[in-house]
Amino acid sequence: MIKLDRKRSSEVLIHVLFWMLFIFMSLFVFTRYYWAENPFLQYFFILLVIVYTNNQVLLPYFVKKKWYALYSLVFIVISFLATQLYCNVFTRCGCTIMKCLSDYLWQTLTPLLFFSFIWILFRYINQSEAIEKIHQERTEMELKFLKSQINPHVLFNNLNTIYSYSIEKPTKAPDLILKLSDNLKHVLYESNSDKVNLDKEIQFIDNYIAFQKIRTEGIKKINYKIGIDNKQYKIAPLLLITIIENAFKHSVYNSAITIEITAKNNILTCNCTNKYEQKQSNQSNSIGLENLKKRLNLLYKNNHNLQIEANDTFNVTLTLNLS
Repeated sequence: MIKLDRKRSSEVLIHVLFWMLFIFMSLFVFTRYYWAENPFLQYFFILLVIVYTNNQVLLPYFVKKKWYALYSLVFIVISFLATQLYCNVFTRCGCTIMKCLSDYLWQTLTPLLFFSFIWILFRYINQSEAIEKIHQERTEMELKFLKSQINPHVLFNNLNTIYSYSIEKPTKAPDLILKLSDNLKHVLYESNSDKVNLDKEIQFIDNYIAFQKIRTEGIKKINYKIGIDNKQYKIAPLLLITIIENAFKHSVYNSAITIEITAKNNILTCNCTNKYEQKQSNQSNSIGLENLKKRLNLLYKNNHNLQIEANDTFNVTLTLNLS
């Protein structure tokens, strides 16, 4: 609402300033009449009708119909007739048609051209804002969809872990439930924000890895390192978990998973390395990472670098500019 009021005020100010300058030029500069007897004062009110009829009726109608050539013809005819009216009725100069056009056409043509340009300019601004709003709404919908693909899978794995642990080591199940509760809070509430504090995102990852250490105990080795100089950095929620979850999901038994997250001087780096079986992992790897690429392009366009190397090991390195 405030933005619309400002735009409307700007448009009104442009109109007022133009007419003030135009009247001054017509009365005191380009005229041979004294201001009190200048016929332009009488013609001015007719000129207002011509200009605003063009802006409010003719331009919208012909542009909507896309009759640009016809509008150009109508514009020329109106300019010609208005100039002849001013010349023969108000100034009564007795000039030839060409002399009349040479001396007085500018007084009709200048406001018509200027306000036609202003109408086109503001129409372009309005259309650009509408397109931007549609793009923003589509972006928000796509981000919600991508996040919805992440959340259930992460929580499903955690629930399976709690179920298994409640049978084998029931005394430790409450701690896992508390960790799951923290992650649920993060997913259901905090992740709805555009950005969250990095320390909350790290806590979410800590809890996730704690679950994974239980699930993969004895079959996978986890090397997890954190090095952050300021946990008050802001980051898009549930962004790093895709890389980390991918490493656990597609790593082979009796292998090591290395996860390193560093943040220094507004630059965050997340690196995950794991051994994998290429034939089984290609398709499922691509789904999660393709979703990640889409989110990065929406949220960190020109401010991220994602490198994926699949040789003997699968290595993913994400660098984000958090500033």
